[in-house]
This record gives sequence, C-alpha cells and structure tokens, in this order.
Amino acid sequence: MLVAKDWTFIEKFWLLDLSRTASLLNSQYATRGIQATDPADLLRAYLLMVQVGQTSITAWVDELRRVPLYAIISGFKPGHTPGVGTFYNLFARFWPLTSSHISGQIKPKRNKKPVKGKKGEKAPTTTPKKVERLVNRLLVRRPAPRALPTDILMSLFREQFVEVSAKLGLIGDVSALSVAGDGTPIRTAAFPRSKRICSCRVQGIQDCTCNRLYSQPDCNIGWDSHRNCHYFGYHLYMFTASDSHADLPLYPRLGPASRHDSVSLVVGIKEFEQYYPDWHWKRVLLDAAHDAMPFYRYFESKGTIPFIDLNKRQTGNKKYKDNISVSSSGVPICQKGLAMKDNGYDRSRGRRKYRCPLMQKGVCTCDAPCSNSPYGRCVYTYTKDNPRLFPPVARDSDMWKDVYKRRTSVERSNKREKVDYRLEAASHRSTKMWITRIFGIMMCQHLDAWHHEIDIDLKSTLLVA
Repeated sequence: MLVAKDWTFIEKFWLLDLSRTASLLNSQYATRGIQATDPADLLRAYLLMVQVGQTSITAWVDELRRVPLYAIISGFKPGHTPGVGTFYNLFARFWPLTSSHISGQIKPKRNKKPVKGKKGEKAPTTTPKKVERLVNRLLVRRPAPRALPTDILMSLFREQFVEVSAKLGLIGDVSALSVAGDGTPIRTAAFPRSKRICSCRVQGIQDCTCNRLYSQPDCNIGWDSHRNCHYFGYHLYMFTASDSHADLPLYPRLGPASRHDSVSLVVGIKEFEQYYPDWHWKRVLLDAAHDAMPFYRYFESKGTIPFIDLNKRQTGNKKYKDNISVSSSGVPICQKGLAMKDNGYDRSRGRRKYRCPLMQKGVCTCDAPCSNSPYGRCVYTYTKDNPRLFPPVARDSDMWKDVYKRRTSVERSNKREKVDYRLEAASHRSTKMWITRIFGIMMCQHLDAWHHEIDIDLKSTLLVA
C-alpha cells in the first residue's frame, strides 16, 4: 500500500532526467574491466536518500534492501541494490582531489583566540583591507579559469538542474539576473579534534607548539550570530536567484567558519563567473556585512546595480561639498537641517537631483531661503563621487524597497537546507562529503520547484490505466 508521501516521491523523480550523468563522469571511469553501476542510478538513489531525510549511507543501503519502492524509484531491481562501498566510490569520482580535504591535515596547534561578535551581528573581519586587495585583483586583471574541487559536482548541478529550472522560467532572465548572497554557519562538531604526532609528552613537555594531525583541517572556530555562540565547522556562502519565487540556489561556496561574508563574496564572484560565463548580473542584493566601498566600485565597473544595506556602525551626517552635508543614507541635508526631496536620477550623467524640501507649488516657504532662485535650491549627488552613499537607486525610494525585500530569498534557501533538509544532521568528517551533501540538497530544492511548477498526477493516471 502506497501512502501520499510515496506518490510525492514517485512524481518528483518521474520529472528527473539524469541521462547526462554518465557522460559527465566518463573520464572518472575505466574503459576496461567489469561494467560499473550506472552513476545516474546511484545519484538518483542518493537524491532519494536526501528527500527521505536519511543522513547515513549505511542506513540508507539497508532501506534500499528493505523497501522495494525505494529501489524501483532509484532504478534498481528489488533485491539487487548497491552496497555502501559502491556509493562511496561514486562520491570519490565526484571529488577530483586525492585527499578528502582541501588543505593538509597536519597543521600548527590552534592557539588563536576566536573573535567574538555581538548578538545578531556577524563577527568583524580580522584582516583590514583584505577585501580591497582581493577586489583590486578582480578589477586589474581577469583571473584565468582554474580547476576547482567542485568542478564535477557543479557540472552535474548546472546542466541537469539549474539549466532546466532556467528553461522553466523559475530563475529569471539569465542575461539580466538578480542575485542575492549571504553566509550561514555549518556546525560539524562540538570542538576541534587533533592528535599529537610528536614525542614531546614522552619527554615531559605537556604544552608544546608542535604540529598536530587534525581530522577536519578545513574547519575552524567561527561566530554564530543567530545562536550567539562560537562553533566549530564551516562557513557556507550561498548565491540564489532573488527573482525566483522558489528561492532557488545557484552556487555554494564552502570555507572555514572564521571567514567573513565579504571575503566569501569576492571568491564566490570569481568562481560564479567561471561556471556561468554567459550569465550577467543586473542586480546584486546583499546585507550590511558587505557594505564596503570596493564592492560598490567593482559592481559599478560591471554594470551591476548594488542593493546593499548600510552598516549601522557608520552613522551620522557627513560633509559633502560647499555647505551641504549628507545623512548616513546619502540624502543631502539643507541649511535648515531638513532632508532634501529626491527629484530623479539621470543615468546618462550618473547623478541624482535633490530639491529644496520646503518648495510648495513653486514657492519656497522657508523663512531663511538658501537660494534666490524661484526654483529653489538644487543639489546634485554623483555616483562616481561616492557609490556607497549615492547608488543609482536611492535607498529610501519605493524601487529600492521593492527590490531589496527579495534579498531574504537567500535566507529562505539557507533555511530550507539547514532546517527542512537537516544539513547539519549528517556526521561527515571530510570536506568531500559535506560538499557532496550540500549539492545533493540543492538538487532536491530544484526538484521540489519542478514538482510544484509542473502539474502532474501520476496516481490518477497509473491507477486508471
């Protein structure tokens, strides 16, 4: 007897086409010997495992043998399902590196005290000017494409999921894309695990500074602003299509827990352009953690309109020119202390016009007018002078509010991964497996969107037939 949840799984995987999997992984298999298990069936079985909510490969292998429906959906005959080693062989082919980690396991002892942030705020960056140096590299020269550990998984994800969603109209116009980016903590363990590889303890030296062997060398300690505590694990930075009502992910960037969002954004931009060379960002939506002048300069050079919230740490009025000052949000303040009225943006000149706030029906009602003109005082702010305070779209405008509210799409996507699909529930100890799990969950997010978008009722069709 099939229950409603079983029919949902059947309908979702009925829509899934993984025929390109074998050709994309062709270089990872030998041309001689016993024929290997079809990687498309193994990938389908792994995605079904994620959909079911199972986090252990060993337990999932038992379920495939115990539940014939799961074997049939995956593409196997009941009683002839793959073992644990077969799945891990597939994961090894997803990962082009010889090690399961990106960095070496032997590292110096960690003595650095982690930086603590405030409740609801991300930890401040510990490397001043780092973002500026990284952005300058992108502006001076276009980085040459390089091999990345995620190349194979990204090819599977892009060609069989993202491009399908784009054809279905679930992402938006890829030639004028709106992208939202944000980071989220991934807790992998309670504390750093390391092992002594020296003989200092035998010699009576208890607190030595010799190198240690770490089981998770790519992880470190970071600040979780939501839980208001430190954690050991990764920092996941996610790009999503903000115009997508399904909040679909486009690319993940996994780094150590101590990495700041702004650093992940710089690295993520370079890799995103490598994977999606024909896609163009029309708008980028970011929170206050990315409020740095180098980003505004970079997006201006790329023709991308930045929608970045201002960092509250930098408040107060600032002197602009002559006797005009501007508020923390970039609005000119007249001599009376009032915010001037926005009168439109001239894109050809890259400037915004502001008029006297006390002009009413062509008459200035100010008791101390600052201009003799009947038109009233006008102030122009130029984006090139300060793209952070004077962006092409004013922060207090209706257009800004309408566009920026879609920034939460990346937060909803992260919630789907961490809460609905229980990303942190797995007990992996290698970057290879964590990245594989993240891509598996993102594939399932696209699969869920297809099922919601495409009207299909296999239960009625098959039972009637």
